[in-house]
Amino acid sequence: MQFEKIRNKGQARLFENRYLEMLTKTHPLVIWGMYLPVIGCMLYHSHTALQFSYGAITLIFTGALLFWSFFEYIMHRFVFHMVSENPRLRRLTYMLHGNHHEYPRDRQRLFMPPVPSLLIASLLFGAMYLLLGEAAFIFFPGFLLGYLIYGSLHYAIHAWNPPFKFMKPLWRNHHLHHYKSDEKGFGVSTSLWDRVFGTFFKL
Repeated sequence: MQFEKIRNKGQARLFENRYLEMLTKTHPLVIWGMYLPVIGCMLYHSHTALQFSYGAITLIFTGALLFWSFFEYIMHRFVFHMVSENPRLRRLTYMLHGNHHEYPRDRQRLFMPPVPSLLIASLLFGAMYLLLGEAAFIFFPGFLLGYLIYGSLHYAIHAWNPPFKFMKPLWRNHHLHHYKSDEKGFGVSTSLWDRVFGTFFKL
């Protein structure tokens, strides 16, 4: 997914139709506002109606946060950077992620916009419920929070300088992914899986 020129100003045009184009953009606060009530309601339901203990909720929720970081790495490496000669797949990859590499400072496309986000979230919750049963009402909120943290960090990395010294490696890893090689540095919220799978940029 290499571009001859990375454009630090402007944004890609994904649809000719202005209404469809409008649906490809969002602000982080919109997504937080959409999912925080879901997280709170599901956790409340897990304890009050499904009778999960606080200990079980804490354990499953924390496990889901860790699982998100792995899911983030796998999706970024193998789906968002998928290489294909099929023009439809190439178009899909560009819409999902390629436009972000061409216009990395486009702040309106650093989170998945609401409509596709809700569709994908619904499918993921359905899959989790099939696999985990009622525990999905705890696992899914942890997974969602992981996504919100990831999206917010991604936004911050492209919008601002690192606020704390310990966060500099995350900023460095992601900027190198954009400006040096998109074959490394797939982790955004953590560099753990880049280190595990050998895709971390060496110091």
